[in-house]
Amino acid sequence: MNNLKKPINNILEHLQERTKELNCLYEIEELLNNTDRDVENIFNGIIEAIISGWQYPDVCQVRIIYEEATFQSSSFKKTRWRQKADILVQDKPVGKINVCYTEKMPPAEEGPFLKEERRLLDTIATRIGNFITYQQLKHSHQKWETSTQKLSQQDKDKWKTILEILSNTDKNLYQKISRKMLNYLCWNGIKEAERLLKQFGLSYKPDDEKLSIDPNKPLQKEILPNFLKFSEATFSIAAKHLTEQEILTCIQNWIKDDKSSVLVTVLESFDTSIGEISDALERFYLTNPEGLELNPATEKGIKVSLIHRFFTEQLQFINIAKNYVEIKDFYNLLQRIVYTQKSYGKLGGKSAGLFLAAQIIKKSSADSDLLKNIKFPKTWYVTSDILLKFIRFNNLEDLFNQKYKDIDQVCQEYPHIIQIFKNSYFPPDIIKFLSTALDDLGSCPLIVRSSSLLEDRMGSAFAGKYKSLFLANQGSKKERLDSLIDAITEVYASTFGPDPIQYRAERGLLDFHEEMGIMIQEVVGANVGNYFIPAFAGVIFSNNEFRWSERIKREDGLIRIVPGLGTRAVDRVGDDYPILINPSQPNLKVSVSLEEIVRYSPKKIDVINLETNTFETKLINDLLKKFGDEYPKAHQIISILDHDRIKKPSAFDVDFEKDNIVITFDGLIKNTSFVAQVKTLLQLLRKNFNTPVDIEFACDGKNFYLLQCRPQSYSKDSLPVSIPQDIPENEIIFSAKRFISNGLVPDITHIVYVDPEQYNQLDNLSDLRLVGKAVSKLNKLLPRRKFILMGPGRWGSRGDIKLGVNVTYSDINNTAVLIEIARKKGNYVPDLSFGTHFFQDLVESSIRYIPLYPDDPDIIFNEKFLMNSYNSLSDLAPEYSHLSETIHVVDIPKVMDGSTLQILMNAEIDEALGILVKSD
Repeated sequence: MNNLKKPINNILEHLQERTKELNCLYEIEELLNNTDRDVENIFNGIIEAIISGWQYPDVCQVRIIYEEATFQSSSFKKTRWRQKADILVQDKPVGKINVCYTEKMPPAEEGPFLKEERRLLDTIATRIGNFITYQQLKHSHQKWETSTQKLSQQDKDKWKTILEILSNTDKNLYQKISRKMLNYLCWNGIKEAERLLKQFGLSYKPDDEKLSIDPNKPLQKEILPNFLKFSEATFSIAAKHLTEQEILTCIQNWIKDDKSSVLVTVLESFDTSIGEISDALERFYLTNPEGLELNPATEKGIKVSLIHRFFTEQLQFINIAKNYVEIKDFYNLLQRIVYTQKSYGKLGGKSAGLFLAAQIIKKSSADSDLLKNIKFPKTWYVTSDILLKFIRFNNLEDLFNQKYKDIDQVCQEYPHIIQIFKNSYFPPDIIKFLSTALDDLGSCPLIVRSSSLLEDRMGSAFAGKYKSLFLANQGSKKERLDSLIDAITEVYASTFGPDPIQYRAERGLLDFHEEMGIMIQEVVGANVGNYFIPAFAGVIFSNNEFRWSERIKREDGLIRIVPGLGTRAVDRVGDDYPILINPSQPNLKVSVSLEEIVRYSPKKIDVINLETNTFETKLINDLLKKFGDEYPKAHQIISILDHDRIKKPSAFDVDFEKDNIVITFDGLIKNTSFVAQVKTLLQLLRKNFNTPVDIEFACDGKNFYLLQCRPQSYSKDSLPVSIPQDIPENEIIFSAKRFISNGLVPDITHIVYVDPEQYNQLDNLSDLRLVGKAVSKLNKLLPRRKFILMGPGRWGSRGDIKLGVNVTYSDINNTAVLIEIARKKGNYVPDLSFGTHFFQDLVESSIRYIPLYPDDPDIIFNEKFLMNSYNSLSDLAPEYSHLSETIHVVDIPKVMDGSTLQILMNAEIDEALGILVKSD
């Protein structure tokens, strides 16, 4: 057990040797890819690289033998401390590599040699063999080209020359092409070809007489004649019925297809590992370094197989992606994937969405200047099955059935699972891979993102269900690696949290074999003092589900933007606001009056502190007073409050210490192409994804970065409901006239009402949390979609829980409506958090949202009914009876002689009404 759990710092002692080995391999790759060098120069360079890559370079000597030639280090002499590897070409030895130490060295796994050096030597021998194979193929190709060029004036003999070369050098390929030609002739209805097939026992059409004797009786096996005669006869028929150019084109296409046959074979097999696919792709590009023009059908088949293998089996995604991705894209992708040689995992839904968006934008940027500067952060990927390997390595297999436990037990055990994961270990080979990734990413801040198989798929967004964690990534290599591993384990643990398990259960996905991929992504931003911050970041949506003006259309979309890290745009925060922009009508603002502009502007900013290695929230004005001159695009983000007006700042006359700064993004909206760029991007991705999209973005002050792209959560369209004007006031529970969507919610039997005044008087943090737990308990007890929740402030927000009830998705998922109440007394203000993960859950689950302002004129709020009706809390959840002054549960049919609550919603007139109706 001690060996399994040896500390990471022991592993790190060996990383210096691994770095030498990697450098050795990189140098050899560079030598073999340089086609301008001669063989002698290349082999001498390889000898030097091997010496520097072995553990004891001062006493290391190398000899390479290839056919009749020998290349060796100076004064080479064979000793008993040696290791060797054969160089194979087409499985036949053509040479060998000998590595010797001139002196006795301390013992290791293979004499004085490390087991890693054995693997490295075998890899080098394989690469040299591949290089020789490529040179031979290149020579054959040049010979072929020379032959065809000499015969350029004799078109009719070109294809015969090619066949002659093939029959002498590659009989298997010659036979394949002959059979393909005969099939081609038959498909074109040439009777002579069909007779040839029948003559050789390969009849293209079934012999009806034979088949009619007994359909269940096996046909008699027929002996095939000499295949060379068959080939000659085939091309003799072709010469009679096809043009010279048609024959030549067919042969050339089939030869091209054969060059991809190894890759096709590997991809068609269901049990092929990522390591084998990587080898096949490398071989494909090694033998065709300048690319290969494939038959369109073959090329599309390879693309579909690669999409299926790396991303998803969802046909809806594959049907879109196959039109935009290239084979080369996967070759490049493989250079930044963490996997084991026997890995069978995928990269997950979040990776798939970003990958596809990148290819769509890349192919479309030539047609639009607005798309040319869109960039994507450097990203490494961890395959989804590494989670399974991690679980088995630490004997945690019992967790596989966690999803089937009662949700209360899942909630109770989840914090302990997080700590178990954080105190578990990765296998050494994965740690080495992560170390390599860290070297490539450098010391810039990172975000470790979840990318599960179910995440961001068409129809299941899983928005915010799994963790994404920011890392400052500062300090020593060991400290940075420790932090990265710790973050990955925490993201892994979130697979077993209550929210994703509840979400899966609701959608019939519990039995799906879920795995968790990981994205390790550069954080986009710039250094501002001792902080790392994007100029701005946020989320963009194709559809705006909640409109603040009748002039806004659903398909106009929505930008939700904040200064700094985008966390305050995607998470619901209890005490702050983002800026909302309509991409189609950017001047149509939510806040119009001076008071509203100031009140609803962002006051805080999320940053990464590079000195303390922490994620922090700061007051924007405090940060700008110190570092305003360093903040990227500050003059486009801020406005200045000058007495009773908001004025536009100049880039040179802002006094960050004295000016009263307000975040408005007016400069960005009015003086840059940002909004036009977003609108163009939304239209492009919506059209090509064939669905509304949800995008995360950030700007470092120079470039716009796309961080994530997925199908947007949606609910079924609802029609506006007529609001009656003649309802007696004693039958009205509430009315609302701000930010109303369409819909009808009938047959509500229970109201769970959290009294804002009593909630505000709770001083004990544990009591505030108990209110959230009581709501969670009622969420499980009350009939699904037959109750509503009403209470103060912003439910489900991070930050001060005094400003809203402390719940997550799994605590409210069964409610029909969430009503957030804002009273003028107190600090309870609903946040129209369109676009946060919390609101996406409401939209996707068809949970209606209504903000209620009881103190507004012409608003009816029957608080007396809610407070004076019999409180069923003690009957339903006696353990929370001490909270009866704060939480009121009204059983409507019980207190109103069988009546139920009906909620009518009309977005066109911006009104909602909750009324009591008699049951039929």
